Amino acid sequence: MNTSRQGMVEVPDEGPTGPRAFRRGALTRSRSAGRSARGLDYAVVDVETTGLDPDRGARVCEIAVVRMRGDGTVTRELNTLVNPGRPVTGQEFHSIGPGDVIGAPQAADLVGVLAELFSGAVVVGHHLDFEGAFLAAEFVPAGLPADLPGLCTLRTLRSQVDLNRYALPRASHALSGHWPSGQHTALGDARACAQLLAELLHNAPGELRYVGPEPERLADGATEPAATGPGETVRLKPRTPVVSGLRLSAVREGPARPPATWPRRWRPLEFDPGLCGGRFGEAEREQAAHDARRRAATRNLLAASAALTGTLASTAAARLLLRRLR
Repeated sequence: MNTSRQGMVEVPDEGPTGPRAFRRGALTRSRSAGRSARGLDYAVVDVETTGLDPDRGARVCEIAVVRMRGDGTVTRELNTLVNPGRPVTGQEFHSIGPGDVIGAPQAADLVGVLAELFSGAVVVGHHLDFEGAFLAAEFVPAGLPADLPGLCTLRTLRSQVDLNRYALPRASHALSGHWPSGQHTALGDARACAQLLAELLHNAPGELRYVGPEPERLADGATEPAATGPGETVRLKPRTPVVSGLRLSAVREGPARPPATWPRRWRPLEFDPGLCGGRFGEAEREQAAHDARRRAATRNLLAASAALTGTLASTAAARLLLRRLR
């Protein structure tokens, strides 16, 4: 894993040798780093899949995107089942059967509308590495731009907040008192992740700053599903209705509920998000805490050195002035 340091946060530049769907950014409380996270747009994505590993043939069978602003306002939603082109398995998790995906679009059909939703936004997921692996395997080869700016709320929570468990439903309940609805549906989980991000930005002890790849405007995509032929458009097949049955281009003002006030569980020293992946057990947490203490000590040493240098310079200047006055 290669890393590039921006401010005081290490932003991992990782992925397989092939095209990556996302390059991961991070949120930090460092006032000298990046730009205000509340001033950005976000596209929260979630997928349900036929298995856990696209390299072993697993494919997306449902996808959802919630487009939102940094103040928590949700502006657009997309939800559709996806025909994986192979047997649908994993029903014990997502309850999607073979008959449900009949007539649903395939991954390649959705590239245009996804590019339009991701344009100018940081793409967000809870365990974004999972979504990224499937988008890189199916959607990037079909034309979705690669290396989009990404933000993982799982790594972000681990780096900023002290919890026992960080799974999306457990973290949401521990911090807001609400269990997310629609678990193991793509839109239900995307909405829960969007709510969590809105509350993260709302509750932070000080301004959160985004460091990482900057959002860019992508090539113009269709505001309606992409055309497949003369006079034809892709027909979405949503499992979960979008808000009030509105079309994708419609605006939904405000989050699902006002951001809750979180208990005071913010870490005194934020962890490096690059150390907050994997299972994140006790050993991993202690390693991240040790790294945070080391970086804080280095910063304090540099600050003390700079102060001493300034004091010595001021003293030397005062002595020189005194000699001249004599």
